Amino acid sequence: MATGTDQAVGWGLVSFAGFVFTYYTIWVILLPFVDEGQSIHKFFPPRFYAIAAPLIAGVIGLILIAVFVAVILSASQKKKKS
Repeated sequence: MATGTDQAVGWGLVSFAGFVFTYYTIWVILLPFVDEGQSIHKFFPPRFYAIAAPLIAGVIGLILIAVFVAVILSASQKKKKS
């Protein structure tokens, strides 16, 4: 059973994920259809980062997964030798 703290952290994470999804959706899908002179453009970075940021995050994520798998396999090999 989840405690109140667990639920608060869960709702915080869900809210953060919802905000990021909404922000990114507006940035990538809706903003190209808005004129450059509109003031909404000052709340978003250049469109280059809409592709670069997720790409970099994905590469870092894949590297972390690869390191995790390598550590687990290495520990498994050491156990077999002992």
